[in-house]
Amino acid sequence: MPVISQHFLSRSRLLDLREKAEIKRSAQQRPHVLHFFHELEEPYSQLLAQAVPLLQDKYAVSVVQHVVGAPDDSAVPERDKLKAYSQQDAARLAKQYGLHWPPSSPSAPIQVGKEAQLTSHRLRKKWGHYLSGVIYYEGEWYWGIDRLHHLESRLNALGLSKQAPSAKMSERRPLFFTPQYQSLGHVPEATSIDFFFSLRSPYSAISCAKLFPWAKEHGVKINLRYVLPMVMRGLPVPAEKRKYISLDAAREAYVQNVPFGRLNDPLGKPTERGLALIPFAQMHQLAEEYVMSFMQGVWSEGLDAGTDAHLKIIVQRCGLHWQAAKDILTSQSNEQHWRSVAEQNREALFALGLWGVPSFKFEDTAVWGQDRFWVIEQALHDRFDLPAHTES
Repeated sequence: MPVISQHFLSRSRLLDLREKAEIKRSAQQRPHVLHFFHELEEPYSQLLAQAVPLLQDKYAVSVVQHVVGAPDDSAVPERDKLKAYSQQDAARLAKQYGLHWPPSSPSAPIQVGKEAQLTSHRLRKKWGHYLSGVIYYEGEWYWGIDRLHHLESRLNALGLSKQAPSAKMSERRPLFFTPQYQSLGHVPEATSIDFFFSLRSPYSAISCAKLFPWAKEHGVKINLRYVLPMVMRGLPVPAEKRKYISLDAAREAYVQNVPFGRLNDPLGKPTERGLALIPFAQMHQLAEEYVMSFMQGVWSEGLDAGTDAHLKIIVQRCGLHWQAAKDILTSQSNEQHWRSVAEQNREALFALGLWGVPSFKFEDTAVWGQDRFWVIEQALHDRFDLPAHTES
């Protein structure tokens, strides 16, 4: 798996696929077309619908809209929670990017029959996606406005920007990119953030690599709230969802300069062994170091945490004693403890109206997604009246 995943998720492969897609498009004399899969009443689709004209103003592309219905249940395991959260999240995104929320109603609402929606759904599935509020361009998917910076980077590389080559660097920046993990200045002592994560979540791995150094720099305490992966709690994950998440995580890791891709999926036993040692690491005040070592091992080094040889590497390099860790792994009382804590953390996450990881909570502000830490930073700014962001 590590060798295959390293190739499959590599930046060079992505750029090669983009180049081949452009050669094919050019040979077939097709224009540059963005395919927008739009669920009319869905908040992320409604925001993306506002972003599309802005993209067309900036880039020489056309857009084809495919109206779809709601995703399948298997793609959205907590539909009610997503529906409620997306309203709140959309309001934040709209404010951040200067969009409208709630969106202004069109003068003539779009009417699309069920058969047309089913046709669009089949096309989306054929091309390899499962959600609404997504754009497809020549072999690659971009979900919501959060991933448009990847699309813009691609369009700029193709020379599709309508701006003159002499345009200022600030004008060439993506329309939809939000910096996060910025230098905040002085944060009061005892400030803490809850970090809900899974050892099997690639987005959690990316968050660890950014969050832990940021917290150490600012003296912020991170409360580690680990949960069992969805699959290990009996929730299905469709094949197209697994594929998109891995490819998307690789893109996100690249732009955030986080090593990623030579992975060894820790599903099952490796995750259980990994979780079993978090309380042990906490006893020795090395929890963050241990979690980071585990994430680095399974997501960028191809280590199999299900084996003693590889788990030993993970344990020792963060400063923990391997023989003591081995003894912990066979302790039934320890297993009961970490499983109980993981379940308590899941219940706490659900009580916040959230269900996925990574998620973050600071006082009354709780957000889901590795790309939402800027919301936590803004809450810190507002709470402590900190100075404006400065790049770290």
